[in-house]
Amino acid sequence: MKSKLITRLTLVFLVAEVALILLSWLLSATMTEGVHSLLTPEGTRWLVGHFSDIVASPLLVWLLLLSMAWGAVLPLVQRPSPVGQHREAFLIACAFLILYIVVVLLLTVVPHAVLLSATGSLFPSPFSRNIIPIGCLGVFIFTTTFGITSGLLKSFDDVCRSLTSGIAQCAPLFLLYIFLIQFWESLRFVFF
Repeated sequence: MKSKLITRLTLVFLVAEVALILLSWLLSATMTEGVHSLLTPEGTRWLVGHFSDIVASPLLVWLLLLSMAWGAVLPLVQRPSPVGQHREAFLIACAFLILYIVVVLLLTVVPHAVLLSATGSLFPSPFSRNIIPIGCLGVFIFTTTFGITSGLLKSFDDVCRSLTSGIAQCAPLFLLYIFLIQFWESLRFVFF
């Protein structure tokens, strides 16, 4: 059901991109002020020349890392085990997570911390710009530690498989992202 919704949304943005290309041409042909056509040499160069720059945004990195985190959590949730069977593994994973949180706190809350801005504030700062990757790394540490110590992840191959399974499950979102971000940037080029 969710996959069909994502597929339909992807189609909507594909059709919207084609409609925007034609609309930009029509509006520029009628000499509407402030409109740039995507079918002129300038527009075509922009459309082709900036595609990689448009797609390669922090949002793509966040989507990739969040899908990897989803893949890391999913095997541990899908294989329920009797309560207490993996208690030691859970406590070890919590200890590693707490250690990670302490390290992040030391890098952010103490005066003159490395991840603070030049003015010493938390927002905006290197920390605030990378909150999603920092959070995902915490999820990776917890799930990997729990999976290995509990025996649910028996090898490095299992760890890699759990991380990449999330990417495979979220693949339709990547396609939607590409069409959505391209449409948004094309809209900005045409009208702004």
